[in-house]
Amino acid sequence: MNKYESIIIVNPSVDDDKLKSLKDDITALINKDGKLEKIEDMGKKKLAYEVKKNSEGIYVKFLFEANPTLITELERNYRIIDEVIKFIDVKVEE
Repeated sequence: MNKYESIIIVNPSVDDDKLKSLKDDITALINKDGKLEKIEDMGKKKLAYEVKKNSEGIYVKFLFEANPTLITELERNYRIIDEVIKFIDVKVEE
């Protein structure tokens, strides 16, 4: 299993309950085929450029261990979830 870092940018109009639900869903997906180490709420930040008509976004970072096949499934889910406006997954070298 490899270590990964996944950063998502969530629509800033999402309320706290929906954000918590979104984090729980992603955590469950990661734990199904990997092991979540840490979730870091980075807060609301201004974007460098508009993404889907938003100039701000809520940043959330997930650190986890998983098999490479999970990344494909995770990115597929990010594309389906309407609240996620941008994402990136990076393999972390130790």
